[in-house]
Amino acid sequence: MKITLKNGDLLEIEAGATAFAAAQKISEGLARAAVGAVVNGVPVDLAHPLEEGDSLEILTVKDKEGLEIYRHTCAHVLAQALKTIYPTCKLAIGPVIDNGFYYDVDFKTPITMEDFPKIEAEMQRIIKSNLPIERFTLPRDEALALMSKFHENYKVEIINDLPEAAELSFYKQGAFTDLCRGPHLPSTGKIKAFKLTSIAGAYWRGDEKKKMLTRIYGTAFAKKEEMEEYFKMLEEAKKRDHIKLGKELKLFALMNEGKGFPFFLPNGMVLKNILIDYWRQIHRREGYVEVQTPMIMTRTLWENSGHWEHYKDNMYTTKIDGEDCAVKPMNCPGGMLVYKLTPHSYKDLPIRMGELGLVHRHEKSGQLHGLMRVRCFTQDDAHIFMLPEQITEEIKGVVRIIDEVYSLFGFKYHVELSTRPADSMGSDEDWEAATNALKAALADLNLPYEVNEGDGAFYGPKIDFHLVDAIGRTWQCGTIQLDFQMPQRFELEYIGEDGQKHRPIMIHRVVFGSIERFIGILIEHFAGKFPVWLSPVQVKVLPITDRAAEYAERLAKEMEAAGIRAEADLRKEKLGRKILDAENEKVPYKLVIGDKEVENDTVSVRRRGEGDIGAMKKEDFFALVKKENDEKIVF
Repeated sequence: MKITLKNGDLLEIEAGATAFAAAQKISEGLARAAVGAVVNGVPVDLAHPLEEGDSLEILTVKDKEGLEIYRHTCAHVLAQALKTIYPTCKLAIGPVIDNGFYYDVDFKTPITMEDFPKIEAEMQRIIKSNLPIERFTLPRDEALALMSKFHENYKVEIINDLPEAAELSFYKQGAFTDLCRGPHLPSTGKIKAFKLTSIAGAYWRGDEKKKMLTRIYGTAFAKKEEMEEYFKMLEEAKKRDHIKLGKELKLFALMNEGKGFPFFLPNGMVLKNILIDYWRQIHRREGYVEVQTPMIMTRTLWENSGHWEHYKDNMYTTKIDGEDCAVKPMNCPGGMLVYKLTPHSYKDLPIRMGELGLVHRHEKSGQLHGLMRVRCFTQDDAHIFMLPEQITEEIKGVVRIIDEVYSLFGFKYHVELSTRPADSMGSDEDWEAATNALKAALADLNLPYEVNEGDGAFYGPKIDFHLVDAIGRTWQCGTIQLDFQMPQRFELEYIGEDGQKHRPIMIHRVVFGSIERFIGILIEHFAGKFPVWLSPVQVKVLPITDRAAEYAERLAKEMEAAGIRAEADLRKEKLGRKILDAENEKVPYKLVIGDKEVENDTVSVRRRGEGDIGAMKKEDFFALVKKENDEKIVF
């Protein structure tokens, strides 16, 4: 029989051959490296039998899906080790997550990280045993009987909640069997490097009314060297932690009086306003108008937009004059109303409408994290209303802005195209047209992308931009969502060239995403060492003696008048203390002022990361800082 490989070539193999046999026929090296396969778009085990006409891709740990198979198998090795050491524990779920995996477990006797060495030792024993991993399926009644026999009540609950037609698959390795969709490695011996990393509490199924389970986190890599690099990155990430640096640099505060609602301090507001000013500058240049819509609007609006059906559990609600209302979690419905206020002609389009809207979304307390996961944030939204033939050019325009912004901060990025989710609204035709329009724009831009199936917004497919920071972590920030649905739901119209009424097409897009979250990313990306143009304080003036204090204070005022953010440190401290404090505050420039500088009207300049760079005329120094500020130079 013949199957089709990823590159389009046909491979002839024996009838009923497995994915592994196909890998062997391609090359022995590929077979040795293989960890799984994708058959007709579905990830499967290497033991999966192939059929005539199947499409096949062999996965290794270099592939995202291959690494997920590798790590998911390690999660099962963890579960087997736990059942061996703690036979009375009950297993819940053990999925793969970014950079690793976890398993939720119900223990009779609580465990701590001090128990990790003995758990890891048992995992090593299982891996060295090189146990074959076998998949099998059972009818529902037999599956329930098997899990009941093992006293795995969480697995029984999972089975009972699955649809009647669902295939119930299990994986067996040695004496251990677990309910799992798979796929998995062919044997436990394929795992080369792993480590348990942390422990936490987690409610069963995320429900605070259900039992608190123990969540054990771990990671696994194809090589020990890769794992060592990962832990080096984690150590660097701790140093860059935005919560720690945000407190040290007096940027923001997190308080119990407003959980999930960050307090921005004066330094933080300087940084936030710089980003907002920059956003406004580039959007004015690109022909955007700015609007502001109310923070609270009626329930009927959110029902019309579809948010009430799809998002109400994350919305804050209230009553005003007896009418149900909601605090906005998104800006788009308000933008619809603004568009409808004025009749529009095809000659008016595209209309690019920006809004720096403060939105509120209810996040569970356990999910809150600094500025990265909050309950209110400023979304740098924009909605573009356009003609169908304008879609490609408008998407290209948004991509150009996003590329300009990310490049300015030194971020590289990759792109994902997210397609129709299960809970979407609208016709198949509209979704196909919208998805094809995004694909066409990406092709026109020659921009590589990955497809993220089923992760689009409920009203349309989207392009997501995942930026890469200074230590290699990725963050999803910018997004472009193409929407055929909301213009229909809100009955938006324009008069076409034919004199008839038509529906505009709409783009939802953000660049920063959440300005608060973007600030958190910037703090960690720069490790708090912001470039001059972003630094809340750009220059600290440090007089050596009281005699130089007056000149230092005058210098600071002159710089402020010239648009340079400067402060004079007039404390009666030794110079070394002042320099150290300014270094800890990560101020880009320090000016050391003594009698010589006062006499010559000069400054002695220290630059962050370089130390003393010599004496300069004050005018030359002002010009240097203004150049770095105006040109947004990063150092």
